[in-house]
Amino acid sequence: MLVWGIFIAFILVCLALDLGVFNKHDHVIKSKEAGIWTAVWFTIAMAFSGVIYWLFNTDLVENPTGISANTAVLKYITGYLIELSLSIDNVFVIAVIFSSFKIPPKYQHRVLFWGILGAIIFRALMIVFGVALINKFEWIIYVFGGFLLFTAYRMLKSNGEEDYDPQDSTVYKTVKKMFPVTTKMEGHDFFITDQGKRAATPLFLALIVIELTDILFALDSIPAILAITADPFLVFTSNILAILGLRSMYFLISRMLQKFRYIHYSLVVILAFVGLKMIFSHMIEVPEWLSLGVIVVSLVAGILASIYLKGGQEPEAETAKAEELP
Repeated sequence: MLVWGIFIAFILVCLALDLGVFNKHDHVIKSKEAGIWTAVWFTIAMAFSGVIYWLFNTDLVENPTGISANTAVLKYITGYLIELSLSIDNVFVIAVIFSSFKIPPKYQHRVLFWGILGAIIFRALMIVFGVALINKFEWIIYVFGGFLLFTAYRMLKSNGEEDYDPQDSTVYKTVKKMFPVTTKMEGHDFFITDQGKRAATPLFLALIVIELTDILFALDSIPAILAITADPFLVFTSNILAILGLRSMYFLISRMLQKFRYIHYSLVVILAFVGLKMIFSHMIEVPEWLSLGVIVVSLVAGILASIYLKGGQEPEAETAKAEELP
């Protein structure tokens, strides 16, 4: 429990420095700044793999699955990359939510910051619950595997173009019934006094919808990581460090989502592979290096395909060409 406490304290210190020092003043996160912070969080996550090796090599952390230090590192990195890759879809949804509620760019980081705190709590509960289910009912792994295959099929069928309007969601309508809602914003406040009543601002509505959306995405990512390992410490640390990097990654790639049109199929492959791995886990033992390789190759293939394969003219190019016509 001491190791868990130290890790959670480290995360809280990082969040405190983030909001209280580096992002004390609201500002628009530019691509260069987002790129630097994405690199910082990725470096921290990869450096933590060394901590994982040390903890498992010296038996300073519980090892319920009885794996070696080298295997623990591979499982941690694989789980981290799975969560990071599946977060790409989350980035798209967050962009839609911010656009729908007309959240100014300079306040978006603050909304995501508080969303991270809630995500840590909910992810921890879901991980503990998921690990407990797998340990008590071995057959549940087939349910998780089937769910991931269904998710992959649904994602493939939607072709990455599924419409989503946050203001049509049940969450948004429920919040409007619970709190008076205003379209006004006063700085970065989540609540303001409007016409003598305490009312929720669009910032609060966006925060709640993002929080609930993260829980829905966790229904995919948590089973996917549990397919790699049932060790709660590895699942939790890889998941949380990936989430911490999600904010900077959002500001880095949200402006480039249209350019990576084929990355959607990479996620389909990853989910399908992990789902099949869970279903056949008692018959086929998939090496950790193979799982990691499939994830990396899928992501790289999606990125390269997006760069080199032409899926038709870009809207900007078509507009420019139309303007040149007499």
